[in-house]
Amino acid sequence: MKKILVTGANSYVGISFKRWVEKNHSNYLQVSTVGIRDGEWKETPFTGYDAILHAAGIAHVSTDKSMEDLYYKVNTDLTAEVAAKAKQSGVKQFIFLSSMIVYGDATNARFITADTIPNPTNFYGNSKLQAENKLAELADEMFMVANVRPPMIYGKGSKGNYVKLSGLAQKIPFFPSYQNKRSMIHIDNLSEFLARIVLNGDSGTFHPQNKEYVCTTNLVSTIGSVHGNTVRGIGLFNSVIDKLIDRNVTVNKLFGDFSYAKELSVYRDEYCVRGFEESIVETEKN
Repeated sequence: MKKILVTGANSYVGISFKRWVEKNHSNYLQVSTVGIRDGEWKETPFTGYDAILHAAGIAHVSTDKSMEDLYYKVNTDLTAEVAAKAKQSGVKQFIFLSSMIVYGDATNARFITADTIPNPTNFYGNSKLQAENKLAELADEMFMVANVRPPMIYGKGSKGNYVKLSGLAQKIPFFPSYQNKRSMIHIDNLSEFLARIVLNGDSGTFHPQNKEYVCTTNLVSTIGSVHGNTVRGIGLFNSVIDKLIDRNVTVNKLFGDFSYAKELSVYRDEYCVRGFEESIVETEKN
């Protein structure tokens, strides 16, 4: 039985991971959680835990410059502090929930391979990358660090752009039939991947994703169909999208390519427990 402490007791990934383990891996893994914002982690002994899953942090992209210092304080400095305590306490493995955003976004990193060098375009991505760099300084044979860089995470209870698209898909009759390719990961697939990382005691940098790439048009159509709304694709605006995709942030987020090469996400164990359509139904039901 391996014991895992999840930092970020109220984080979406932390809550989901704990539920997943309790349902599917309770014979092998035991998960506890600890809060970060109130300083609870400082008073909580880390001794006796085999792994720390550091899921705490600011998880959304902001362009508000007044927030920049806070991003580095929480995503970078706090991560290093928690890891240092974990190492001092004899914890063998530290799993850091980083982000695909360390590579940039759909404007500068459309297709990411093993040769792609991280090049964040905002302080959210840079704060995550700087945290990885600090963790590398702590890592050794007795303290293994696993950096996990997931693409957009979605699932029941998730927030962010997926929720906005879901609301749109339930109302509109038409949507541009523009073909793009994006990497995403359902929360159950991510939770299974994280469980496997702990069970195998892995270290290194990982890029989990769903087996299928996602086209925004297909995503909107699939969500709509779950709710009984038929969304028809139209190509009328494709030429306009072509002209705006590198100029307009919103258009780029909707229709730009942003994906991992499939071979980058290969892992020794199968972790994609839900296919694309099943994951959408699971997310949207009830």
